[in-house]
Amino acid sequence: MNARCRVTRRSFLKTSMVATAALAVGRASAADKARPIRLGMIGVGSRGSSLLGNLLMFPEADVRAVCDLLPDRAQSAASKIEQQTGRRAEVYAGSDLIWKKLLERADLDAVIIATPWDWHGRMAIAAMRAGMYPGVEVPAAVTLRDCWDLVHTSEKTGIPCTMLENVCYFQRVLTLLRMVREGVFGDVLHCEAGYQHDCRSLMFDAAGKLTWRGQHSATMNGNLYPTHAVGPVAQWMNINRGDRFVSLVSMSTPARGMQLYAAEKFGPDHELARRDYTQGDLNTTLLKTASGLTVTLYYNILSPRPYDLIQRMQGTKGIYLGTNNSISLEQAGKSSDQWEPFEPYQQKYAHPLWQALAADAAKSSGHEGAEYLMFHDFLKAVRNKAAAPQTVTDAATWSAIVPLSMESVARHGKLIAFPDFSGGQWKKAPPLPIYGA
Repeated sequence: MNARCRVTRRSFLKTSMVATAALAVGRASAADKARPIRLGMIGVGSRGSSLLGNLLMFPEADVRAVCDLLPDRAQSAASKIEQQTGRRAEVYAGSDLIWKKLLERADLDAVIIATPWDWHGRMAIAAMRAGMYPGVEVPAAVTLRDCWDLVHTSEKTGIPCTMLENVCYFQRVLTLLRMVREGVFGDVLHCEAGYQHDCRSLMFDAAGKLTWRGQHSATMNGNLYPTHAVGPVAQWMNINRGDRFVSLVSMSTPARGMQLYAAEKFGPDHELARRDYTQGDLNTTLLKTASGLTVTLYYNILSPRPYDLIQRMQGTKGIYLGTNNSISLEQAGKSSDQWEPFEPYQQKYAHPLWQALAADAAKSSGHEGAEYLMFHDFLKAVRNKAAAPQTVTDAATWSAIVPLSMESVARHGKLIAFPDFSGGQWKKAPPLPIYGA
């Protein structure tokens, strides 16, 4: 093992906390800020193309290589880069493992990974071993082994890993983070969130076959997409920064939605309408923290329903509910049994990052500007060789809900112990700071 890799778990985590603090105040020279950040992209389909469009908004983002299983997608991405920058990225395409060739390059600082979920963990691990900073789509892993390997590989190589959880950068989410830090809600006791989004059309292709997402719902049963819901909650509750998840219990309803949708789309006699599916239409997962706080997460993508992340936060001084974007606070001379609009609070407690970057974020096509802020932080982290606000420990913790919930469901709602991916460092790590651009 070379000197670069001789990093103990304690020294790695201590260095990561210091690096995150340095990142928060943005200590970089003018020359560093002007230096191009050399990037590769693995996966440039629908999601990857959207990420690419947001990346290209940053002059320092030098996307030198693109990779996809389908050659036409990779070529399209390379053409998009050439049209916007005058430089054509090298294309890697045509096989399941061609991405490994991209990781052999010596001229890349970081790689963006936007592939089907099963590939996220192994690609991020391989990127770190190749000396590249991975920015990986959600969830970062779908097995406990990959969650642990992400953490251990980052420790051994000294290279951070960031999961690209965009919901943590939603304007109201960051506003609520500031309000929590300033004590507006008192002590946060309970949060409720969920990925509730009618995604039935994404389960099947036009040819009457299961997509990769459909394959997951056909064979797995749990909370398969937890990070949009739990990411903001974990930051509000200081998970891995003063508290941690210690246990989980999960249950699912019967599976009905995919059969009914397939029958309507392809006919009742079609094989997709007659087969059995594993994923329950609605999964409910309950988590508990070391300090006794509770979190309820919902996963519902197979029912007819509007999009709703819920984002309910209950504190000792009041409550916020994202479903109706309303707030109720206990205040002198004012009843706390009525909802009031959240907009005035969003203005009063605007997060410094949104205040600084709102104009640029408004030009972004990514989730109301959130992805512009997300890449702002990611590129700053790569430049500073520092951990981003979403650390590898966060990536493992939030993603581990997938396999842990599956285990609990399979064991009829059994309480499952939650691993400590921080190695005990959560007791010493400071809360995520409120910082600007």
